[in-house]
Parts: sequence; C-alpha cells; structure tokens
Amino acid sequence: MLNATVITEFNILGFPGIAEQRILLFAFFLTLYVITLSGNLLIITITKLDPSLQNPMYFFLGYLSMIDTCYISATVPQMLAILGSHQRSISFGACITQLYIVILVEGAECILLAVMSYDRYAAICHPLHYGIIMCKGKCYKMLFGAMLWSTLHSALHTALISRLPFCDNVINHLFCDIPPLLKLSCIDTYLNEIVLFAVSGVFVGVGPLVFILGTYVCIVSTIFKVTSAAERKKIFSTCAAHLIIVNIFYGTGSFTYVRPKTSYSSERDKVVSVIYNVATPLLNPIVYSFRSSEIRRSFTQGCRRITVAWA
Repeated sequence: MLNATVITEFNILGFPGIAEQRILLFAFFLTLYVITLSGNLLIITITKLDPSLQNPMYFFLGYLSMIDTCYISATVPQMLAILGSHQRSISFGACITQLYIVILVEGAECILLAVMSYDRYAAICHPLHYGIIMCKGKCYKMLFGAMLWSTLHSALHTALISRLPFCDNVINHLFCDIPPLLKLSCIDTYLNEIVLFAVSGVFVGVGPLVFILGTYVCIVSTIFKVTSAAERKKIFSTCAAHLIIVNIFYGTGSFTYVRPKTSYSSERDKVVSVIYNVATPLLNPIVYSFRSSEIRRSFTQGCRRITVAWA
C-alpha cells in the first residue's frame, strides 16, 4: 500500500518492439475490423428486414451480431490508435468504461449462445410445440434476462477492479481487461480472483456451457432416432455453425479468465485476446453465412434487387 499512487490514466503497451511491422499490423487489424463490422451489420440487416427470417433462430442470431459489433468496437479501435498514432494513454474512467463494456458483451454472448442452443433443442426435440416453446414473448424475456444478468455481472467485476490501488500504470496488454489490471494492483487480489472463478467461471462460463452440452446430448439422441440419412444431415447442418462458435468462444475465453493470476503470461495472453476479441466476432457472420442457405438466399436476392434498382 505504501507504493500505491493515485492513477489518473493508464498507458497501454500494446505491441512493443515491432516498429517495422507497425503499419502492416495496423492495416491487418483495420481490414479485420471493417470486414467484421460489415459482416455483422449485414447479418443484422438481413435478419431484421427479410420476412422469411422472422423466427427465433435468426432473431437471436441478429442480436448475437449486435453483441459482436459492440464487442469488437470496444477493443479494436484502441489497438488501431496504438499502432497508428502511438496513442497509448487512456484515462482511468475510459479504461474502467472499456472494461465494463468488454465484460458485459462477453457475458451476454455466453448466455445468448446457451439460449440459441435451447432454441435448437426445442426445434429438433419438440418440433410440434416449437411455436409455443419459443414464442415471441418468451424470446424477448430470454434476451432481457441475458442482458440483465450480464449487466449485473459486469458491474460486479468493474466495481471490484475500480476499488483496487495500483502501483503502476503501464498495462502490458492490448486493452483494459481483468487479468492485466490485476497484475498492477498493490494489494492481494484474492477476492477478485475468487469472484472471477465463482461468478464468471461457474455462473457465466461453466453454467451456460453445461447447459449447451446438455441440450446437444438431447439433440444427438433425437437425431439418431431419425431414420432418414438426408434428414439427419440437415439437422446436423443447422447445429454445426453454433457448435463451431461455441468451441472457439469458450475455448479461448476459459484460457483467458479461468486460471490463477500467477499463470498469466502477457505476451501469450495478447495472442489469445486477438483470437478471443477479434476472430470470434469475425467468424460468427462468416460461419453462419456459409452454413445457412436462408441467409445466402436472402443476401443474393437483396443484391439482385439493388442491381435492378441501380440499372
């Protein structure tokens, strides 16, 4: 505590020692950012405007794209500022705000992926009652519940981080996140780590993941009861995109957060953060676009209408 100072701003280290590759990295991340924004905004537009996509599956997919848009917009501009202008400083308030948004969207995506697995479970295991189980009112309630829980979860972590005294203001990371901020604390962060394991690990991480695995056990059991090979292939295809995103998101997320502070490696964590915060929002629209014939059809029809209008 004697070495603690009043921190008014942080310096985000980013990628030190890469002056020669700085422009290439800036162009790389800018390209990824533009592609990710375009892909997710396209998914949002298609799922909202196409009457044939007004069902729970695409309802949740549209909101997943909204979350991914917020997610990448909260982190990548910071990376671009560091690479493009060497602007490494960020005020304490801005850092805490960024931390809040990052935790909020991460928690919301965890729960929303679980909700989407429940939608697939209802559609495959209870097709005759699907309209009742996944009615519009219930979809909005589940979406509201996901956002409320992730908001409270983010507020808890942000409050615990903001009360810590810091001995240094240099964040050896790409943006403000829990692990690098804990490393700067002058006091024992045992409480923060316990909350991180208990709340994030169990209720936001493991809980939704166990729920997802449970729904897919039921789905697989139902699929094996289907006699038609073509029908089984169709059902597997509708679930494949969701499973790919779940594997990427939970795999990198658990590596980032669910481990002791002593095992953090700044350079390794930066690579994982790029996958976790950039690759996942980028892959969501790509995976779902390639796997969904409805989205491909809607996109093709939209392009044709635009071409005719400009002709």
